[in-house]
This record gives sequence, C-alpha cells and structure tokens, in this order.
Amino acid sequence: MNESKAPFKTLGAHLKYLREQLKESLAEVSGAVEIDEGQLSRIEAGIERPAEEILLLLISHFDMADQEAVQLWELAGYDGEVPEQLRPEGAQPTGKSIVMLLALDTRTIYTDGVVIDATPAGITMNFTQVSGQSDTMPVARVGMSYEQAQEVLRALYSSLEKSAYLRQPKQLPPASDCPHADHQHDV
Repeated sequence: MNESKAPFKTLGAHLKYLREQLKESLAEVSGAVEIDEGQLSRIEAGIERPAEEILLLLISHFDMADQEAVQLWELAGYDGEVPEQLRPEGAQPTGKSIVMLLALDTRTIYTDGVVIDATPAGITMNFTQVSGQSDTMPVARVGMSYEQAQEVLRALYSSLEKSAYLRQPKQLPPASDCPHADHQHDV
C-alpha cells in the first residue's frame, strides 16, 4: 500500500496495535466509541483519519498515557493546540484560545434544608432535600468567599423584608377617616 492511499498508516497501525493488545475485536472497539466497524477498519488501515472527537474517544477507551496520546494526536495531523485532556499535567497551552459551550440548567431546585461549612477560604452551602423516610439527599452545593456570603446575606434579608411587607393584608382606612363617612346615602 503506497503512502497516498494510506496517509495515516502509522496512526492506524498504532491504534490497531492497542486494540490487539487489549484482545478486543473491531466490533467491540467500534461499539465502545460508537462508530461503524468499517470506519474503524479504514482508520486502522490508515486510509481514513478519525475525527477529533473519535480520536479522543479512542484515546480514552485505550486508557493511553498522556505522552502517547499527544503523539497519536500529532500523528493524526491535527493542527493547533493539543486538547487539554491530552496535555501532560503542568503543560501550558500555546496561547490559542479554546471555546467551550456548556448547557445551563435553569430549573429551580427546591430544598428542605441547608448545611453550611466554613473554611479559611470561605463557606460552602449544601442544600438538601428529604427523600424517603428520613434520608436527606444533597440537591445543590454552592461555595463562596466570605465577602460574597455577606452580599448574599444582605440580598436575602432585603428580599425577606419585601416579602413580609407584600404578604400583609391590604386594609381600607377606617370609616371615620373616609371624607364621605358623615353622609349617608338613602337608597
């Protein structure tokens, strides 16, 4: 097989070697990383380069050491910065920025209790909910500095005061204060 028909021959051979060392079949590995068995076969033959996500899944599946993972990444010919999960501990990025999208969950979580732990760095609030008979289950954990905790306390106090005012029943002034109270209307 010449170089032009298998441009990723070294990468493919290394991935095949790793699979064989684990005594796993093409079907087992392709199933683990959720790709077609034929695609994995083409990758191992060096004909096809795996997508970045697939290569990261293969690296994870084979539980590769950092340096070996970085070498595979480079064999695949991906330009730019090596993904953070492949960088050896303490290695610094090259200065290119990485954009990550995180899904936010804006649902409200209700709580039955809170346990607050204080450390020299700040406080941690562990919000809990009763589950079952008497078991408590954590539903959220929030940490903050002492300064931020003071701001949260002020905001909470202010909200509680407003809430208490809004809950008071609205009353009309007594009849004697009403300017038309002296006048009785005959029907």
